[in-house]
Amino acid sequence: MRLKRIDGRIATVNAVKGFDYFGDGLISVDGEECRFFNPSRSKLAAALVRGLPVEFGGSEAVLYLGAAHGYTVSHVCNLVPSGVVYGVEFSPRCFTEFLPVCKKLKNAVPIFADARKPVYSWVGAVDVVFSDLAQPDQTEIALRNADLFLKPGGTLMIAIKTRSIDVTRSPRKVCASEIDKLGNRGYRVLAWDMLDPFEKDHGFVIARKEASPPSS
Repeated sequence: MRLKRIDGRIATVNAVKGFDYFGDGLISVDGEECRFFNPSRSKLAAALVRGLPVEFGGSEAVLYLGAAHGYTVSHVCNLVPSGVVYGVEFSPRCFTEFLPVCKKLKNAVPIFADARKPVYSWVGAVDVVFSDLAQPDQTEIALRNADLFLKPGGTLMIAIKTRSIDVTRSPRKVCASEIDKLGNRGYRVLAWDMLDPFEKDHGFVIARKEASPPSS
């Protein structure tokens, strides 16, 4: 994977030389230009620092729900330089900020749409669905998209914002309930963990879509 670990920090190999739109800072590692990946700005980076088994082969098609202004998307583009990242964002302000990032990158495709209504059927089948949505039904939204677009054997990653789901229960119990939903829909959980101290009350789950749904 095009991920580097440097003195306790992580960085991704830049697919576009000189790209440092977010001011992460560039560093040369083994003759390759890399950009630091900040775990306090990205749930994916936090998951990597926490040791979760996030893997990209370099050529995957990724459907990213909740692209925001494109910080994490830009690093995912580095991780899949021969693939494509479809970034779905519904906020007009965030989408406007996301567009110039996509213009700089070679493999980011901006989609202005509501992930609750995945009508972007032209996207086709993808290898990874990544969801970062602050909604009470965020897991259901992720599953709706994964059911439609994720290939059998593909990977579903969800950043679970527990306080958007239920403020009355402990974050771990909320995550456990959301994880149960995945199993009931034919997704095998590979790993999960909380993202403290980088993202308070956030969990991160990695699951695989089974070739066929579980028998009832």
